[in-house]
Amino acid sequence: MSIFSKLFKLFLVVVFLPLIPMLLLLGYYQVHLKDNILDTHANLAEMVATSMTQHIEDLSWRLAFASQVTQALTKKTTPVPVLEEALAANPDFVFLAVLSKDGTEKYRAAMSQKVSEQIASLDFHNDPALAGLTKEPHLLVSSFEVLNGRPISEFLYPLSNGDYLYGVLSFFGFLARVQQQRIGNTGHIYIVDQSGNVYVSDYQYAPAFDVETFERAFASSSPLIKSIKTPHHTYVGAYATTPVLGVHVAVLQLKSEAYRSIYYTNIILALFLLTIATLAYFGALTFAEQLGEPVAALSQAAAQVSKGDFDVQVDPEIGWGEFKRLINDFNQMTVDLKDYQALRLQAQVSELKEQVFRAVAHDLRAPLMGLQGYIYILQNGKDLPEEEKQNYLKLMSEAAQNLSVLLEDVLDVSRLEAGMANVQKCKVDVKNLVREVLDTIRPTAEQKGLTLSTQINTDHIWVDPKVFKRVLTNLVSNAVKFTEKGFVKVVALQEEKSYTVKVEDSGIGLSAQEIKGLFQKYHQVHADKPGYGLGLFISRQLVQAHGGTLEVSSRPGKGSTFIIHVPKEQA
Repeated sequence: MSIFSKLFKLFLVVVFLPLIPMLLLLGYYQVHLKDNILDTHANLAEMVATSMTQHIEDLSWRLAFASQVTQALTKKTTPVPVLEEALAANPDFVFLAVLSKDGTEKYRAAMSQKVSEQIASLDFHNDPALAGLTKEPHLLVSSFEVLNGRPISEFLYPLSNGDYLYGVLSFFGFLARVQQQRIGNTGHIYIVDQSGNVYVSDYQYAPAFDVETFERAFASSSPLIKSIKTPHHTYVGAYATTPVLGVHVAVLQLKSEAYRSIYYTNIILALFLLTIATLAYFGALTFAEQLGEPVAALSQAAAQVSKGDFDVQVDPEIGWGEFKRLINDFNQMTVDLKDYQALRLQAQVSELKEQVFRAVAHDLRAPLMGLQGYIYILQNGKDLPEEEKQNYLKLMSEAAQNLSVLLEDVLDVSRLEAGMANVQKCKVDVKNLVREVLDTIRPTAEQKGLTLSTQINTDHIWVDPKVFKRVLTNLVSNAVKFTEKGFVKVVALQEEKSYTVKVEDSGIGLSAQEIKGLFQKYHQVHADKPGYGLGLFISRQLVQAHGGTLEVSSRPGKGSTFIIHVPKEQA
């Protein structure tokens, strides 16, 4: 992930993280705000329910004419004129009647003939309510009912002479006034009975409310109605129960209107948050670009410097503030490092020359002194036997050959370090190549009693035959040199992406510390063994020139395995 992406995400997190508790707080606030709106509906429903209860309780003083009815009955005159006068004075009274002690009707009066005809002759002699009124005289009011589309309630009032005053109280006028009240444009007050049926006056439109939904709402412990659905709309509101009449007063309003202010608030907040998010996004983008560009440039330049490229320079114009100063300091640092590298390189070259000189001089001294000694003997030895002369000449040839090998290795190292190694890959028969290498080294192996074997699982390999033969010869000869008993084995196989050649032995092995410097120039793990410490260095360089790798796996006393991987691509 780039520095720009990291900074951009960091700035977004810093900006948006505080918005999370704000959103949670707004969500919590809106839930309670909805409840507060519904609490307003509940208060109105409670007020209407209280008014209905008060309307019933007001019957006590509205029945003052009951004493006149009692006087008329005591004088054994008809109380009908008193009843008719009471009906005229109280428009809410629809029907009045006098019942005997046993509950049968004695006199009646109605606000109209039609009402009188609709009410049959009264007979309460089997009604247990009369017995209760006899024991404890009080005003008895029935539950809310609908008679011929009119909301009514019946009442019984015991008279002092033992008879009863019966009446029908109409709520039509009261409810008509109540139901004309509105909350907003769609909020109305509804009277609902225990079964969920809605009473509707001539002034009111009642949507097709679900009766079962009302029943569930009334059964809940909360007076708030958070959702009542009709085929076309969803309503919210609250209800209250009248303790006297046993009906519910429901205040309902369209959900869309009741929560309109919340919806508007949500829209405003959404636009506000969207604006903040947009500004935060582009602000973070701009700031991340301004901060990320110089940081990325410095990071990239530092990576190049770490690879040894001290010519890299960062444009100071992309920086600002402290970054510009940092870029200038960085550019100056690269200049200083370049100068320091040049001085250090000179010192290393001088030291390397000295090391090479000492190493080569040491290795050249022995064969040169040998050659000088043999030449002196041959020049001054007058009567040397022919056989002894031939032996000296043979030793001189071996010394010259050793000098040639050493000089060739030194030249190879120079060419490899200069990047002048040139390999020409072609399709090479692996079996023949391995056989030629082993035939060259077999006499030395047989002298030590070693077993040379092969395991060839591929027919060919793409390498430079001359170069690869030299690498393989060096590895096998080293294996024979450091193996006193056991075996030396060459394995060749073809893998998915490369050819693999292994040289395994049962020799003295190497420790982890010895492996670390194994492929360095002029490095000899065992100084008592002949050699110049260049073979493995040259071998690895030649394998790398093929695009491959040369690695070693070894344990002390358990032998070693040198592994060559060469890619399959054809050259």
